[in-house]
Amino acid sequence: MIRFSTLLKRATAAIMLGSLLVLAGCHRGLTMEQLNATAAKDHFDVTVRAYKDGQFLIDGAVLSAIDAGSHFAYLRDQGRLPKKVLLLPSDDSAVRKQHLQYMARMVLDYGFKAYFFDHKGLLTEINPVDIKARKLEDYHKRAPTAAPPVRDHSNGGGLGG
Repeated sequence: MIRFSTLLKRATAAIMLGSLLVLAGCHRGLTMEQLNATAAKDHFDVTVRAYKDGQFLIDGAVLSAIDAGSHFAYLRDQGRLPKKVLLLPSDDSAVRKQHLQYMARMVLDYGFKAYFFDHKGLLTEINPVDIKARKLEDYHKRAPTAAPPVRDHSNGGGLGG
């Protein structure tokens, strides 16, 4: 049986602990999805972010689905239509089924390839057949759920008082 000196054991433990701390410092708190997203952004022509209520964030502007489609139509007319589009979550919204359905419609209409990171963190192509493509819609603010109370403006039937 091989015996190691106490000094060698302590030095080995210190080196291992130091290596662990260095590796932990390199992580910077990023999740695996964020690491994949930052590495994959360089391989895509356009990055689109999902926003609230089925809207999209493109180049800093919040666009409804129909406006996003118009944006891609404009790019097609200018001869600058992207070949690959990456759909990412924004700070305000995750990528929801509605976003995928709208993006699937745009894939059909404009012929580019669109990708997103699924719940496992894997890069997945948006397939219009698997994800039922949805007609592009304009964003409408939600109607109030209850009518406001009726107010009596007649001042009790009299004039002034």
